[in-house]
Amino acid sequence: MSGKADSVMGMAKAVTQYLCSECGWSGSKWYGRCPECGQWGTLEEFHEPKAPAAGSRTAAPGRTSRTRVNREGLGEALPITQIDTHGVQRLETGFHEFDRVLGSGIVPGSVVLIAGEPGIGKSTLLLETAGNIAVRHAGKSVLYISGEESQAQVRLRASRINAMADNLLLASTTDLATVLGLIEQEHPVLAVVDSAQTIVSQDVDGISGGSTQVREVASALIDTAKSLDIPVLLVGHVTKDGSIAGPRTLEHLVDVVCQFEGDSQTTLRLLHAAKNRFGPTDEVGCFDMNGDGIEEVSDPSGLFLSPDDAPVEGTCITFTLDGHRSLPIEIQSLVTASVLPAPRRATNGVDSNRLAMLIAVLYRHGKLNLLANDLYVSTIAGGLAREPACDLAIVAALASAGTERAIPRTTCAIGEISLTGQVRPVPQLSHRLREASRLGFTTAVVPLMRSRHQETHTVPGLKVIEVSSLGQALAALRLR
Repeated sequence: MSGKADSVMGMAKAVTQYLCSECGWSGSKWYGRCPECGQWGTLEEFHEPKAPAAGSRTAAPGRTSRTRVNREGLGEALPITQIDTHGVQRLETGFHEFDRVLGSGIVPGSVVLIAGEPGIGKSTLLLETAGNIAVRHAGKSVLYISGEESQAQVRLRASRINAMADNLLLASTTDLATVLGLIEQEHPVLAVVDSAQTIVSQDVDGISGGSTQVREVASALIDTAKSLDIPVLLVGHVTKDGSIAGPRTLEHLVDVVCQFEGDSQTTLRLLHAAKNRFGPTDEVGCFDMNGDGIEEVSDPSGLFLSPDDAPVEGTCITFTLDGHRSLPIEIQSLVTASVLPAPRRATNGVDSNRLAMLIAVLYRHGKLNLLANDLYVSTIAGGLAREPACDLAIVAALASAGTERAIPRTTCAIGEISLTGQVRPVPQLSHRLREASRLGFTTAVVPLMRSRHQETHTVPGLKVIEVSSLGQALAALRLR
């Protein structure tokens, strides 16, 4: 009897395993290099109690409620054609931009991960979203749980951004069991957890924000959200290289992964969907961060253009794609005589390696020598001109500054430039041209349509000039 009892006790003991913080691989043996992803030094030790034997009444600490909820949520298997989805109503966030990125709203029972750099506005966006939903659903509660701030601190920010409602409940805790208990007790229409790296489970080892803790917190929140049909918005931190902190399995477990991006020097914020099980992943939402909170920008066309309508040398406008949205980007350049042995190159919003290549192509095929000059290239309001379709506008801005000839403000240039000086086609050109026509542009210099299978470039009210080489493009812009 004693031997049998010892074996049962041994089965309940924690089993030492090793988890990779990059890909989520787990095993019982430590390696210096992860066998799955090949990264060095990413395996961390953690202890996870084994599941109790069948028929045993003793469950692992902290797992009783989750196991019971999972068993109650099980149902019979049905043919996929007989499953009714008409009763599923998405939850509107109060921001049309946010709803479009999510796919027309938040799906009940889904877990949405919002990641971004510190101070970018993740907590402000979700607190204002919680306030909007609380106002729309006055008869139901909305739960906001913060592991980073106290209730008084969240209350001060809510007053500043006008996210006040009697049914918006605030809680401040870092204990996972308390978080799950609050969600089950209040049964809100929406739960916001800020953040996944600050919540700690007492059932597993590891520090706050570690791979084991983040994995356990995400799994517990997903189980609760699915079983109770409550959507959860989860805030995630990012590392210094921009990736989401914690194990890679965190992104696999959740339903939606959104990246909240922006330049700390500007007020523009962009929300991208990197993963979405319920909608497209090529949508982008535009927001404006100010002292009163976050406001959505339904038409961001004027954000990346200077207000001056007079032509200025050294500027050219192009159109870049961000998801299904076409955005105008104004590229400015400055060419000055250099007094340094190595001329200076400074960029903002433009890839420096791409710029070096375009300068060489402009010298070789455009017959314009700027190699000995100091060159400064920048965009307006934090816009990014790193798409290959912006090559022609970058070269045109440099040529305009080098020749001191201004390009009309109603003219745009779209095209990729190869090392041979050819102007190559870009995807969805007709979509960009329609947006240019809508904004009042009258002339567009674009790549030549080389095949009859390619889209036509006919847009009402817009004169389209097709070019096949850099020399033709400079001649069309009157820069030669």
